[in-house]
Amino acid sequence: MGKWSRRAFITTGIAAGGVVVFGVAIRRGDRSGIVGDLIADPGDAIFDIWLKISPDNTVTAIVPHAEMGQGVHTTLAMMLADELDADWARLEVVEAPSDKEFANYALARGYAAGDVDFPAWLIDTVDGFFFRATQAMGLQITGGSTSVRTTGQFAMRVTGAAARSALLHAAADEWQVPVEELGARDSVISHAASQRTATYASFAAAAARLRLPAKPRLKSAEQFRIMGTSPQRGDIPAKVDGSAMFGIDTRLPGMKYAAVKASPVFGGTVRSYDAASVQDLPGVRKVIDLDAAVAVVADGYWQAKRALDQLPIEFDDAGNAGWEQGDIFKQFAQDLDASASAGDEETDLETGDATAVLAAAEHVLEAEYRVPFLAHATMEPMNCTAWVHDDECELWLGTQNPLGFAKDAAEAIDFDADKVTVHNQYLGGGFGRRAFSDVAVQAARVAAEVPYPVKLVWSREEDTRHDHYRQASISRFRGGLDAAGNTLAWHNHYVNKYDPEEAPHIPYAIDNQRIVYTVSKTHVPWGFWRSVDHSLHAFFTESFIDELAVAAGRDPYEYRRELLMNQPRFLAVLDLAATKAGWGEALPENIGRGISIHRSFGTIVAEVVDVEVVDGEVSVQRVVCAVDAGFAMHPDGMAAQMESGIAYGMTAALYGEISIRRGAVAQSNFHDYPMLRIDKAPVVETHIINSGESLGGAGEPGTPPIAPALTNAIYDATGIRIRELPIRLHDLGKPNRRETDVA
Repeated sequence: MGKWSRRAFITTGIAAGGVVVFGVAIRRGDRSGIVGDLIADPGDAIFDIWLKISPDNTVTAIVPHAEMGQGVHTTLAMMLADELDADWARLEVVEAPSDKEFANYALARGYAAGDVDFPAWLIDTVDGFFFRATQAMGLQITGGSTSVRTTGQFAMRVTGAAARSALLHAAADEWQVPVEELGARDSVISHAASQRTATYASFAAAAARLRLPAKPRLKSAEQFRIMGTSPQRGDIPAKVDGSAMFGIDTRLPGMKYAAVKASPVFGGTVRSYDAASVQDLPGVRKVIDLDAAVAVVADGYWQAKRALDQLPIEFDDAGNAGWEQGDIFKQFAQDLDASASAGDEETDLETGDATAVLAAAEHVLEAEYRVPFLAHATMEPMNCTAWVHDDECELWLGTQNPLGFAKDAAEAIDFDADKVTVHNQYLGGGFGRRAFSDVAVQAARVAAEVPYPVKLVWSREEDTRHDHYRQASISRFRGGLDAAGNTLAWHNHYVNKYDPEEAPHIPYAIDNQRIVYTVSKTHVPWGFWRSVDHSLHAFFTESFIDELAVAAGRDPYEYRRELLMNQPRFLAVLDLAATKAGWGEALPENIGRGISIHRSFGTIVAEVVDVEVVDGEVSVQRVVCAVDAGFAMHPDGMAAQMESGIAYGMTAALYGEISIRRGAVAQSNFHDYPMLRIDKAPVVETHIINSGESLGGAGEPGTPPIAPALTNAIYDATGIRIRELPIRLHDLGKPNRRETDVA
């Protein structure tokens, strides 16, 4: 997928799709007739590609997103049902098929164009452009906390409102009454004057033949009946009773199993192996060379794994075996120094003249922060079942991008993309990892070599050592203070910029800012990790603003308030978190309290953490979270996502470290890449603000503020400032030797 920025998306989309826009472009048009065979049963009426109404008056939402525990199938269906005035009790949800007709133009439009209010006459052209681009890119992705604020807004709500309008017009035509006299509620249309009522299904066929309005009137928040409530999520019952199907649960007649081992050093390839040495082991069917890995196919997974462990394989290392973790950070530091000396840093953001103000400042505060590589560590290890037969390839797995996986698998086995079908299942965790198609490509290549279906399962060791990792980084700061402790300048120089571009930016009223970065490449594969660059930059910036507050002799919460006076939305979130946490109350001995605030994916989150530190051991007691995502479509879901993001970020802050030894990942499983356990999980309280601003995301914004709030709380409890994660590497019984320098 590469770096997914707005500019890159639009440029790639135009190039790949062959689309040129000169006022009038390719129009998307009505596609309901094209997708009928993919989603409809006999008698169903299809509205656009996101909705169908069956003869029994069942309304079905077609959702183009993967369900990985975030509740997106339920929330998007709520948005459609509310605008449609459908009967929620009779609404069903299915995931959109991995077909090019379901390329998600609405997500692309929302991501690239935001809330731009296009005129009605232009919308079909705009949607047509993004539809062609997403088709060419194979884009059907779930990620970036985009589902509600893009697909929900520009597909589900619009389709629901447009279909309601069409149904009312069809009823008015049949009953020969003015459409203004009709009402709709719970999938029933009524005419009060004549006391007639009829189900949506009665008019669905006629309504589906009408042209849907491109820009129907959407409800205001005061008119919502379903949005803003918390109905039971549709995926929960099956997950409770064990009937939910994840990728790893796939069973096909005649299916065999495959285990795989890749070159331990990134970039390495297979040099040689002795297939004959394991060919006679029980159940072993075939040994397959995958260039950078070797797979063993057997009747059972344990047989495949046992044979693989005994298989002599020699890999080359592509010249990368000399890399150690310390070497990588040494390179980062040297490249930062060289870039600063030469003055050739890449500019991220610059306002005022931070360099001059720092030179004249009464006090200059300096600090350096470091974070390690991180793995995704999804609970369900990577897996894919593939079956190549009758000139087609079928894949069963949980993926965040079904169309993209189909495209990549097709390339790998020299198939047309239309001949590859992805049967998407529930995801046992994604966090960005299941946006990468490596396991699907491997499974397709293995299946192409045998006459039966094959389930390829990565061991936990393979999963840990061949992830696409959140980058390691160094970030350096200089802050200029006047004699009264006011912050006059902010200088930040960090290594390696990925996405989103605004992640290092701060909301504080500091007139002179210089934020720059230096590129320092490594051989470690990079990947989207929950909240992407926000996950590290929030730790950097919210730690340093805390240090500035301490240097100025100010309370960290009050200091932030002063710098956010012109940001009322930020201020409201900060104040709510502080108030609910009881900021300013006296705390018992060994208890510390820290605060942070950060905006990511359109959502502002503030978190206050209480920790206890006894004999150098940290215990997180409580997290208070305040969140403003514009409007919480499913408040319980929003709270659950905040809790999930906090647990994920806390795990990384406390324990997470992927380290490189001899060019390869040193960690292998949960014993040396530990997770937050339930007995260590704190109480989390979430408080929601519905500000009415543009919708933001929920899946990722809870993660960035937790690390700085936690380390700020540790400082409050101990006086020890943590500038390098994870926390478990620090001796909290001794002063930190890397204390901030004040010049």
